[in-house]
Amino acid sequence: MPRIALIPGDGIGIEVVREARRVLECLAARESLDIELTDWDLGAERFLRDGVTITDEEFRVLDEEHDAVLLGALGDPRVPTNQHAKDILLGMRFRLDLYVNYRPSTLLFPELSPLRDAKPFRIDIFRENTEGEYTGIGGSFKTGTPDEIALEENVATRKGVERIVRAAFDFAHKQGRSRVTLVDKSNAMRHVGGLWRRVFAEVAEEYSGIETDAMYVDAMAMDLVRRPERYEVVVAGNLFGDIVSDLAAEVTGGLGMAPSANVHPGKNALFEPVHGSAPDIAGQGVANPLGAIRCVGLLFEHFGHPTAARHIEDGVRASFASRDTTQDLGGTLTTEEVGRWFVDYLEKAYSA
Repeated sequence: MPRIALIPGDGIGIEVVREARRVLECLAARESLDIELTDWDLGAERFLRDGVTITDEEFRVLDEEHDAVLLGALGDPRVPTNQHAKDILLGMRFRLDLYVNYRPSTLLFPELSPLRDAKPFRIDIFRENTEGEYTGIGGSFKTGTPDEIALEENVATRKGVERIVRAAFDFAHKQGRSRVTLVDKSNAMRHVGGLWRRVFAEVAEEYSGIETDAMYVDAMAMDLVRRPERYEVVVAGNLFGDIVSDLAAEVTGGLGMAPSANVHPGKNALFEPVHGSAPDIAGQGVANPLGAIRCVGLLFEHFGHPTAARHIEDGVRASFASRDTTQDLGGTLTTEEVGRWFVDYLEKAYSA
């Protein structure tokens, strides 16, 4: 029986996770998947109340006693340092070794894209999640003086690079995708870039039926706007993957629609919508829950229930087509109403 931790987070995270839970419970019943949901009090409210972000024991329980986490957005203006968000989200990524950050970006409707003459396409992005510039290795000297020096190290290990590159190729092979693209900046970052290029070429030799190419991150940013349909599976380091996946989400409908999965295959998984906590609209019932609901689709796919995942994507298409959506997508429904509409849609889909 999968045990899933629910961490609503802050701001609109609380609202969208509530609707994602409604959809999750509906699908679990329809798929005869016996699950146990546990509610976790992690976020700004707890930090402000108790001065605690997340404890070592809580990390242990999430690691050893849960199979997945569904997380809402973290961030609260009352915590200007965002310390709780760093400790919880980055803590789980690093301490649970969730080295795959998987971001599918699918353009379901051309009118959702800011691009002119856009056609439907899908890009699956694999971002290395535990190394790169986000390790916090570095420091500053003579801080606050005119002579201040700041260093931020880019950490890359062969093990870390190889496993994310292999994850991208394995996905492309299993899904029948024909091309994997490496995104880097090896012309300016020759040491780390050289490691990525070598490992990418070596792993690619094991997948003879898959085309490969490599793009510098600045050229990739331009090309994602110019001809995004050219790309299928993309693999990148932590920083460049962060940038490229946000751009891909924007050209396919915006961050409010985008799901993500942080995974250590065969071990742990964390699912979170890509958008932020948006405190300026929290509590108004206008937050778009589709990103969080699509995370439920990724969760069910992770547990081996592709039919449920397919119904989620079909439901997203149907909600937009009928404008049973929140205001940002041209509809008039509240966050809760979209969640209830989605459950009704799923019930009918399974009964058909």
